[in-house]
Amino acid sequence: MFGPLFFPSDNAVISTLSAFATFGVGFLFRPLGGAFFGHFGDRVGRKAMLVVTLLVMGSATVLIGCLPTYDSVGILAPILLVLLRCIQGFSVGGEWAGGSLMVVEHAPEGRRGYYGSWPQVGPSAGTLLSAGVFAIFSSLPEEQFLA
Repeated sequence: MFGPLFFPSDNAVISTLSAFATFGVGFLFRPLGGAFFGHFGDRVGRKAMLVVTLLVMGSATVLIGCLPTYDSVGILAPILLVLLRCIQGFSVGGEWAGGSLMVVEHAPEGRRGYYGSWPQVGPSAGTLLSAGVFAIFSSLPEEQFLA
């Protein structure tokens, strides 16, 4: 879906690889976000940093949904998409680590492992749910799906 909308090319393989690279770039920024928000979480407070990471992640995600396509603004569309994916990756690095740490710190004695497992289940559950929704919407005709 991202290939034709943000990386149009005569070669479908290049469009697809560009879309996958855009997905992957977010993972490169996770360790940076973890280090950055971890540092400030220790200084300012984990709860405050968790709120900041949630707001940054939510804002970047909403903005990705509002991005114009390549046909509308040209090369600016993929540049903005990659930039927002970098911001998402940066924020999730702090969000995931901070959230996991807070859950374990506030878990009842003897239940820390159980409680600490739930932040790890969340992304997998979200991926599974999004794949299901994508499967449903991909049954639409291509023109409607891309619109």
